[in-house]
Amino acid sequence: MVSEGIFGARHRALTIGIITLCSLVAFEYIAVATAMPAVAKALDGLELYALSFGGSLAAGVVGMVVAGQWSDRKGPAGPIWWGVGAFVAGLAVAGLAPEMWVVVVGRVVQGFGGGLIGVALYVVVAGAYPAELHPRVFAAFAGAWTIPSMVGPALAGLIVQVAHWRWVFLAVAIVAVPAALLMRSGLRGLPPAADGAAKRSRTALALGAAVSVCVLYIGGQQRGALALGLIALALAGLAVFAPRLLPRRTLRAGRGLPSVVLLRGFVGAAYLQADVFLPLLLQQQRGLSALQSGFALTAGALAWVTGSWWQGRHGKGLTNTQRLAGGSIMIALGVGATLFCVVPVLPVGATVAVAVGGMLVGGLGMGVAYPVMSTVTLELSPPEDRGVNSSALQLSESLFTTTVLALGGSLFALLSATSMPLAFLAVFAIGELLAVLAIAVAFRTRPAAPSPSRAAEPPVPVAA
Repeated sequence: MVSEGIFGARHRALTIGIITLCSLVAFEYIAVATAMPAVAKALDGLELYALSFGGSLAAGVVGMVVAGQWSDRKGPAGPIWWGVGAFVAGLAVAGLAPEMWVVVVGRVVQGFGGGLIGVALYVVVAGAYPAELHPRVFAAFAGAWTIPSMVGPALAGLIVQVAHWRWVFLAVAIVAVPAALLMRSGLRGLPPAADGAAKRSRTALALGAAVSVCVLYIGGQQRGALALGLIALALAGLAVFAPRLLPRRTLRAGRGLPSVVLLRGFVGAAYLQADVFLPLLLQQQRGLSALQSGFALTAGALAWVTGSWWQGRHGKGLTNTQRLAGGSIMIALGVGATLFCVVPVLPVGATVAVAVGGMLVGGLGMGVAYPVMSTVTLELSPPEDRGVNSSALQLSESLFTTTVLALGGSLFALLSATSMPLAFLAVFAIGELLAVLAIAVAFRTRPAAPSPSRAAEPPVPVAA
């Protein structure tokens, strides 16, 4: 029985610190997308616009891998402090940049820091909180990401209009320091990392995957033969490097941890397809304003928080596999609803109702499943592998969402020249396919019962 919650006297400062830090990383990720057009215009750097996003994302992949290995060898305190330092320094460089290329440099440093922080926080949760509180902590993490998704764009736009685009970067840097200091006592009290055998460095693999991600991101912004060439090159690189950063048998949906990691990539990419293209459909094809089309995304974000709260407080009556399967089914239903929004004869009011309803159901499914995947990953990881497996979980989502968005964006650009409804139908169908596959994968997240001859086998390792 849990004696106190995550905001009890023992955990209060650490909980507030990690949630605030997680919220700031989320806000920066979302708000910069709103502010970057103003940045590119002010600094005459439109040609570096795509790289300002791709560079940050690629650096984050490297940060995730480094943090996983570092946390397993020395504990999470080092990656946290260095991650906060890089995150703040990158924001300061971008906020004070005199030219666009300096913004890109700042974004790369900041992305690396964000990757360090994201993975190390998972290891902090494993060491600082009892297992019974893990679902509640990860539910709070989900809220820390979804709430900024609701207010981030509007707040960033207000900052750009009222103050200056530089404060989108600088304000987050200022707040991040005291948030990190709240974690100081909690980090000191963590047990030392397990002193296992040294793992082979995966930094070179991470760099290869990061470059591939960056090329894929840039390729998705291009057109014609150049786009196809860059995307093909990037996919070849990902095929070589990415599987070796994930647990063995991940791409074959091996039972237990490999399927948990694969599920994270599938549901993240499926939901993001709807999240990215649905507002575009509502504005371009149904004539809604940006504010009106945002209601669907707000509904999804609120449902995500609600689902996270429910599974953390009342989901104990279901097994982890049941919650993951139930969440995946809701995601498939929600993403599937976007297919009906493409139908031209559907009245505008009905289209909006279907869009909001779909995002509500899909967001609820994400809220139920998302924190459980984090909890199960820690449950299936021995102490010496918590960092590297948490890294793999987040890498899966990052790599899948980037790949699917880039490919979906290129397909959308190709088809939109002849038929906009067909273009939207194609990208939503990709998301629905992934969501349906996620249902099957969810039932494989429970580890197979070991036979007597295999009872002594170690847990599935991450590929070296």
